[in-house]
Amino acid sequence: METKPEHDERIAKMTFASIYPLYVAKIERKGRTINELHQVIEWLTGFDGKKIQELIERKVTFEEFFNEANLNPNTNLITGVICGYRIEEIENPLTRKVRYLDKLVDELAKGKKLEKILRNSN
Repeated sequence: METKPEHDERIAKMTFASIYPLYVAKIERKGRTINELHQVIEWLTGFDGKKIQELIERKVTFEEFFNEANLNPNTNLITGVICGYRIEEIENPLTRKVRYLDKLVDELAKGKKLEKILRNSN
């Protein structure tokens, strides 16, 4: 699935710091914890809590965020629809990575077990 160049550019320039509080609010409303959110982010990117905080303070864009990430080799197991897009069909690599993160946060908020979200690998 092809996204519009303007859409991809907007995502690339968004800061992780501007979206992180939205992730926190979403998962906390559903009774999940920041620790669980950090586990999900660490599984996807390799960033621990300290690194996440540093990236927030530096106000990195999603492009910078994923350039620094060490993406989990099991990301291909993240499938489904998020924000109206089927993840596995998104052609722009950065947009796909951001949607991976969105999908994992969504699964956490929906009450999915952490072992399932982390695709059975801790």
